[in-house]
Amino acid sequence: MVRLLGRSLLFIVLTILTQVGGVVYLLSIFVSGRFVRSVSWEVPHWVVKVVSFIALYCIAICTVVPALAALYGRVRMPMFTSHHIRPVTIWTCLLNRNYVRPQLRSAVYEVGDKMAAKYPGTNINYLDANFPFFNGFPLLPHLSHNDGKKLDLSFCYDHGSTGTPTNDVPSFIGYGICEEPLPGEVNTAEGCYAKGYRQYSILRYIVPQGAKANFAFNAQRTKGLVSLLVLHKAIDKIFIEPHLKSRLGLSSSKVRFHSCRAVRHDDHVHIQVR
Repeated sequence: MVRLLGRSLLFIVLTILTQVGGVVYLLSIFVSGRFVRSVSWEVPHWVVKVVSFIALYCIAICTVVPALAALYGRVRMPMFTSHHIRPVTIWTCLLNRNYVRPQLRSAVYEVGDKMAAKYPGTNINYLDANFPFFNGFPLLPHLSHNDGKKLDLSFCYDHGSTGTPTNDVPSFIGYGICEEPLPGEVNTAEGCYAKGYRQYSILRYIVPQGAKANFAFNAQRTKGLVSLLVLHKAIDKIFIEPHLKSRLGLSSSKVRFHSCRAVRHDDHVHIQVR
């Protein structure tokens, strides 16, 4: 009973984290059991289980998952730099959090090429997108990344010491290090907290802030990025914190507030298609 409960819990956790990990885990139990019974030399069963899971999981996310995702109208964002687009962390890809609708990927690719032409050497860093299958399957902790139509992008930064542009970002996951409101700007985070939305700034207190001193928010390139996104016909909505919309002089109706029910958007840009 204890083993069954443990396996059930692991199945649930892997499914929540990767969408397909639970199924691969069940398959790895079968494969590892067959392997142990078929060889004459002794191998610790737990080692075979771990190796089987890792091997099967890698095969699945590299071959099977992309092919099946196409049936659900979703494609992968690149694991490595393509069209000047790249993930902030490889874990986004390994956890299958990098799937979008084809029109969204095409739009981001076009914007990436235009950004690189306007600001040579610039790459756009993407964060969470969506899982590969099923509308409505939650991509925790997001509220809306569940249909292939959403994607988060990092801001643009300079080196804190030299002031030169960089493609690196201050947060190891891309979230949680915010471009805080300046004196006189609207402080939406305080307003949401006062209304009882205690989750609004939660990543600000979870993600280590030490790297922030090594980076400076590049307003010019970030405005250039959002402006190109606004001009693209496929992009329907763009979420960014109100004080940054004002600071960057963004007047388009596409750029809007995401509500206090979400989390802060002064550490990234959220985009979506219809």
